[in-house]
Amino acid sequence: MLNKINLARADLNLLTLFEVILRERHVGRAAIQLNLTSSAVSHGLGRLRRMLNDPLFLRTPKGVVPTARAAALAGPVADLLAQARNVLASAAPFDPATSTRRFVIGAPDGSVFLTPLLAILRDRAPGIDIGMRQLLPPQGGQSVEQAWTPVFAELETGSMDIAVAPIDRVPPRFVVRTIYDEDFVVVARARHPFAARPTLQRFCQMRHLVVSKTADPHGFVDDALAGLGLARRVALTVPDFASALATVAETDLIAAMPRRFVAMHAARFAVVSREVPLPLRAFAIKAAVPRVALMDSGVAWLFDVMGEAVQGRGVKARRVAKARVAS
Repeated sequence: MLNKINLARADLNLLTLFEVILRERHVGRAAIQLNLTSSAVSHGLGRLRRMLNDPLFLRTPKGVVPTARAAALAGPVADLLAQARNVLASAAPFDPATSTRRFVIGAPDGSVFLTPLLAILRDRAPGIDIGMRQLLPPQGGQSVEQAWTPVFAELETGSMDIAVAPIDRVPPRFVVRTIYDEDFVVVARARHPFAARPTLQRFCQMRHLVVSKTADPHGFVDDALAGLGLARRVALTVPDFASALATVAETDLIAAMPRRFVAMHAARFAVVSREVPLPLRAFAIKAAVPRVALMDSGVAWLFDVMGEAVQGRGVKARRVAKARVAS
């Protein structure tokens, strides 16, 4: 739109003038919006016409109408001004009490940290909004930690600000912080035969449900069973944990699911949980962020607050989870 020769001499404030005239379709109303005189707006429009080599707006009895060139420039100018405003907004000191920013967090499920995080935002940062992206391993047949490596590329592209997952082997350009530890329990409908006698033999005999983004039925439970020379039948895969609980509640399927998630939602779905009858390791659930992103004081603040939110539930959450499993 602007060539390199003219850019050094151009007054980019004229693009704001263009935006307002395009919206108001009237020079006088545009002047009021810009807190300028009609003469100043007319003068600026003349400069803009010379800079862009087009009349841009044609006078009519009711105001002005854009030329075809102006209509074509409307989108690019709006995008350019939006980017400039974002740059200037990010340069201002971050104050959570007054900020109206929106952050995107990726996680397999946000239940464990989302409720306490929202409580903190309500008290300290009422204008901040959160977008949640569901993350699940893209494929099976690999360790739980290695399955999450594609998340790093998404963080670097800016599609999300913070990722929360059982990630490990983090490249040095990222910062990670463990926010809680997680292990798994077996979930079944109330009065399910497995719940009455949760043995390893019966575990292998049951039909299982697995949460999988790509419908891949293989998971880390299968690796643990294979190490014992055993296997199970995965009769169904679903793409998220909520669907898993709802399905288990209405069928004879059983599923291995995160203990904290189950403890929070078991009563709502009328399911019961039992300890997994084979050795399964626990996982450290970590928040990850690009090291360079922590130069953004807003991201750095949210990174700190997320750990605080989960730790605030800490011991109480673990006690509740253990109690419900035993019930």
